[in-house]
Amino acid sequence: MNFAAQLFYSGYLSERLERLYSPRPALKDSEENDPFWQREELRLGPSLPGCSYKFGSVCNGTAGRRPTLIEPERLKDFGEEELLNGDVRVHDLKVVGSPEIKLMEPPKTRRLSEFRTVPRPPILYLRFEDISAAAFRIQSGIQKTPCTYSRLSKQYGMEIYLKKEHLHYTGSVKERGVLYLLASLTQEQQRKGVIVATDCNFSMAVAHHAVELKIPVFVIMPSCCSSPRLRIYRDYGAMVISYGSTGRDSRKHASHLAKENGYLYLEEDESEAYLAGLGTVGMEIYEQVPKLDAVVVPAAGQYGLLAGTAAAIKHLNSRTLVIGIEPEGFPLLLQSLKTDSPVKDMHSNPNQKLYGDLMERSLGCNTFQLAKKLVDRVISVREEDCLVAMLRFQEFERSTVDTEGAMGLAAILAGQLPELKGKRVAVVVSSANMELELVRQCVDRALVLDERVSKFSVQLGEWPGDMARLLDILSREDVRLLDVCHRKHSDKSDLFKAKVECVVETRDKTQSAQLRKMLSERYPSICWLDR
Repeated sequence: MNFAAQLFYSGYLSERLERLYSPRPALKDSEENDPFWQREELRLGPSLPGCSYKFGSVCNGTAGRRPTLIEPERLKDFGEEELLNGDVRVHDLKVVGSPEIKLMEPPKTRRLSEFRTVPRPPILYLRFEDISAAAFRIQSGIQKTPCTYSRLSKQYGMEIYLKKEHLHYTGSVKERGVLYLLASLTQEQQRKGVIVATDCNFSMAVAHHAVELKIPVFVIMPSCCSSPRLRIYRDYGAMVISYGSTGRDSRKHASHLAKENGYLYLEEDESEAYLAGLGTVGMEIYEQVPKLDAVVVPAAGQYGLLAGTAAAIKHLNSRTLVIGIEPEGFPLLLQSLKTDSPVKDMHSNPNQKLYGDLMERSLGCNTFQLAKKLVDRVISVREEDCLVAMLRFQEFERSTVDTEGAMGLAAILAGQLPELKGKRVAVVVSSANMELELVRQCVDRALVLDERVSKFSVQLGEWPGDMARLLDILSREDVRLLDVCHRKHSDKSDLFKAKVECVVETRDKTQSAQLRKMLSERYPSICWLDR
């Protein structure tokens, strides 16, 4: 190497080292801080005046040929490089644009009539899940009542099974709904207590089960309530308060006490818990009677029993018929079905002693909708048929029920269900709460309606032996003489005649017909009287 070349190389090397080890100026915010690229002031070689360091032509956003800004020693890690006069050959790059995004066309507008509306299934007020939950909850506090085959089956041409709900502790099916209702209350409400104000099966069930659940219970009764009934509530453990002369007065006073003291005023209504508890009857009937064709349920006063039982039966077997029975003097459900809406006020005058508990109830909207959807048929029965059915229970089932509990069997006895001939039928016997004196009166009236007790009057002469001959005839016909009354006439034309009134009892309608025929032939002046 000649001297000129050595001199040039040494100057280049010293300048090179000075630039490498001298401190670099700070970068501005607008400049890029890249470890591989350096600022224009740090380019290799001195800055010559008049020289332009402008970039060359730009291709696709990249400089076609630009002075190197990369240290040659730092290119070792980037593979093989080509050096020419200290510069790096830069290859052109192509920037491939992203694919064009095509927007979708907006949806075509459709007319409202083109949309197909799918109706949502209606929300059921009472579900089978609620009934099964109630059955599990009350199984420890409610006995499973029997559903036995009745001896009346052969007499009426169908298999009759009696669901004996009157065997509960308080004698009513309403214990099921009341127990689940009380068990569903909050702890705070159970601590404060409940209050009732009517003398009915519902109040008796509340009094009994509230005491069993350690819930304070208060019973407000009018002064007209009988002493035996008040004693029953006290025996259950309830606090009994006599107030007012009518049921309206006692209910008003109970409502006032509930507001002042925080008690829960309970009335028989259509709450979900109460209906679910009553619906457990349908579950038990389905378990106890296989291949069931129909269920006959009394509807008056406790339409929740009909609605709850129908909900359970129809869920388990939709082909099973559910028939509701209500009294002819108070056909609340029948009138509601005719008008397609619940009837609030019913203008009728049924027997207060027999149906007093039933008349105070009303038909709610939810109960009405359930009965309208699930009940296949609703019929009404006469008071006379209910009394005869009570008599059949005493004779064939050895049990005493009230008119409400006998309504289901009364429809069969009256021949109002001919389509059930030869079928398997379950009849719900709902209650058996009736005072003893009223039971005796009902039985006496039922014997007359069944043509087994008859009353007649006949005129006899005052000659010795006439009365004895009449009694001898009754004795030979095996007729039981219940009462006899001998009266003398003051009429001058019948101066020597006496009027005799007799009350007799026969075995059945056949014997009664034979007695009437025989006495009419022997005494033409006989007159049969209705009691």
